[in-house]
Amino acid sequence: MILTATTILRKTPLFLPRSSILSPPRNFTSISPNPLQSFNSIFSNRQLGFPGLTKKQMGQGYSRVSAISGGGSGGSSGGNDGGVFGGSSDDGAGGEGDGGNQSKWGLFAWYMDLLVKSPVLTKSVTSALLNLVGDLICQLAIDKVASPDYKRTFTFTFLGLVLVGPTLHYWYLYLSKLVTVPGASGVFLRLILDQFFFAPIFIGTFLSTLITLEGRPSQVVPKLRQEWFSSVIANWKLWIPFQLLNFGFVPQQFQVLASNFVAVIWNVILSFKAHTAVVTK
Repeated sequence: MILTATTILRKTPLFLPRSSILSPPRNFTSISPNPLQSFNSIFSNRQLGFPGLTKKQMGQGYSRVSAISGGGSGGSSGGNDGGVFGGSSDDGAGGEGDGGNQSKWGLFAWYMDLLVKSPVLTKSVTSALLNLVGDLICQLAIDKVASPDYKRTFTFTFLGLVLVGPTLHYWYLYLSKLVTVPGASGVFLRLILDQFFFAPIFIGTFLSTLITLEGRPSQVVPKLRQEWFSSVIANWKLWIPFQLLNFGFVPQQFQVLASNFVAVIWNVILSFKAHTAVVTK
């Protein structure tokens, strides 16, 4: 993970994922000569299911993935072909009498239930914890400090709680309502809006707020001039490949959860960028 973050920190040219990153589901046996048609068919037909979870716990998780693209929530609660997160191909939730599955998915089911009952609070606390981990990794593994600056870590964690989590929740929710085009076209529209409109603004806001809370308001403008653009480029290089998969295969209510796993790497990068000394010209 740290090697990945360090590599992204270097000013390498922007790249986009190869087409092979969008692997078809296992029951997708034929490829249309038209790439866009094939891509659309994947998003139109794929379903997600989670063994050991009840419909109440999953909420809209049993909807077809095409619902992400504005196709409505009229999916079935049937099984899948293994799904993005694995699982069985059995119909329904896999049976509540299956003790092994219940135990295996218990923690995940509990977290999903929290997302349904208190989505903003759950995502905010999760973002705070991931910000904390990201900043500590940055200090100990990249900055190689003898002892972490806990005041810095607290501020970085606090922003995850009050800024990152709530903002991403409402942004993804708004984005799913804003773009109602189904299939691959909707996925790419979301990606464009997310990465080329929202991300640059949010990165600037985060850096400015962090530096101000750390008691360095006079450095906001110099810091943005020095680090904002390279941060946006690093963001594109990490998040564009991931978000293609996130918007394409993950139901809307799980998108922030999925993003959080990649966010650990991103938080290391962002912490590094935010605390790089401003070079006076």
